[in-house]
Amino acid sequence: MSGAEEAHSLTLVVPFSQEKLQVAVDRLMKEEQEAERLEAVINEERDTWKNRMQTERERILEGFEEMRDVLDKEEKRELQKLDDNEVHVLDNLAVAKDQVVQQRQYTRELISDLQRHMCESSMDKLQDMINAIRRSEIWTLKKPKIVSKKLSTFRFPDLNGMLQVFKELAEVQSYWVDLTLNPFNDVSNVVFSEDQRQVTVGNDIMFRNVYPCNFSAFDVWGSQNFSSGKCYWEVDVSGKIAWILGVYSKTSNLNRKKSSGFVFNPQTNYPNAYSRFRPENGYWVVGLQNASEYNAFEDSSTSDPKVLTLSMAVPPHRVGVFLDYEARTVSFFNVTNHGSLIYKFSKCHFSQTVYPYFNPWNCPVPMKLCPPSS
Repeated sequence: MSGAEEAHSLTLVVPFSQEKLQVAVDRLMKEEQEAERLEAVINEERDTWKNRMQTERERILEGFEEMRDVLDKEEKRELQKLDDNEVHVLDNLAVAKDQVVQQRQYTRELISDLQRHMCESSMDKLQDMINAIRRSEIWTLKKPKIVSKKLSTFRFPDLNGMLQVFKELAEVQSYWVDLTLNPFNDVSNVVFSEDQRQVTVGNDIMFRNVYPCNFSAFDVWGSQNFSSGKCYWEVDVSGKIAWILGVYSKTSNLNRKKSSGFVFNPQTNYPNAYSRFRPENGYWVVGLQNASEYNAFEDSSTSDPKVLTLSMAVPPHRVGVFLDYEARTVSFFNVTNHGSLIYKFSKCHFSQTVYPYFNPWNCPVPMKLCPPSS
């Protein structure tokens, strides 16, 4: 190739190469910009996580410091109570001892007086002798009142057990879902708050006149449904004297009877009120009636449900519900009592989608769905 031809080729190639190079540079510059953006995002995420970790660290330190303060105060209170009891007991014993010492001294004086008269035989001392004998005959030792020997023993709380309960509650709370409330039926007698997190009963008198026998009018369910996984939510039932909550799944039970309608009076115990609340009919629920009677509802061999009475050391103002779809369990936690387990349904036969279920009865106090981590 001649010099002229080579120059001509270069004239054609160089612009083409320059264009390719520019395209490559532009692409790489965009890649660099994207890398810079990703680095900034990662740095921001790193700072966010550091802040979250620090906040959580401070929260943990503060929480355990509060626990130590509570334990310190409880220790001081118990020791002060023991000191006060000791002062009371020792003062009582000191008084009792003084009474016994005085009586012992008087007894010695009587003995000495009698012994002295035993050595005397003159008639002029006869009356003194008779008087001494009378005094000795009417003298009786009086036992002082002594406090009970029983000492109340302080029972140390099972902190390991409490911490285990805390851990279990924290574990299920990690599956907290953000729910709102929806009416269960087209015809309902419930009123929702604007944010759909609170439900109260409507005009019960008016509703009773129009639909005198429709118990399902108080049914409410959650905005989400579940067919897999784990989920958790909490309900505030403070001040309510009657409620039912748990989960519901449509059932294909052909033998299921239609629930007879009625209006539930929370002040009265109606066993038939629970005829529909059983796993056979798709309900896994617990409830409260008459302000203090807590129940769980299981299947039974008869047409009536098996109502189990639940014992509560602390009445729950806030109840946690945990659904584990794969494990086929529904658990209820007393968040008010450090997350202690209220009841657990096992081997649940969920035939279809599971819905969170709520029923405020016709108790006028609202039932509130708690926002996550509140």
